[in-house]
Amino acid sequence: QVQLVESGGGLVQAGGSLRLSCAASGRTFSSDAMGWFRQAPGKEREFVGGIIGSGRSTRYTDSAKGRFTISRDNAKNTVYLQMNNLKPEDTAVYYCAARSGTYIRTLAKEYDFWGQGTQVTVSS
Repeated sequence: QVQLVESGGGLVQAGGSLRLSCAASGRTFSSDAMGWFRQAPGKEREFVGGIIGSGRSTRYTDSAKGRFTISRDNAKNTVYLQMNNLKPEDTAVYYCAARSGTYIRTLAKEYDFWGQGTQVTVSS
């Protein structure tokens, strides 16, 4: 059974940092592109960033560039989202997702496996 489990969410003040982890099990994800998405109340799920299987290439949405960093440790089947200088508008449930393909995609429908999400709340 394929599982993605996110952890590391919580409450942080504006300007603070959090590191989210996504642990995968049930298959080897080292060839899969992984994405991070988020969904705020009343809003569509949106792409935050992604990383290819080798970890050599990443892609970020404009709001994440310069503040967020995605990395992966394929030996641990884990992907990370380091978030710095957090803002109240970053408040959302954050999801990791995996797709059976090489390239990073920005649409949620392009991803095959999803975690349950972890809440990130940034207070002003």
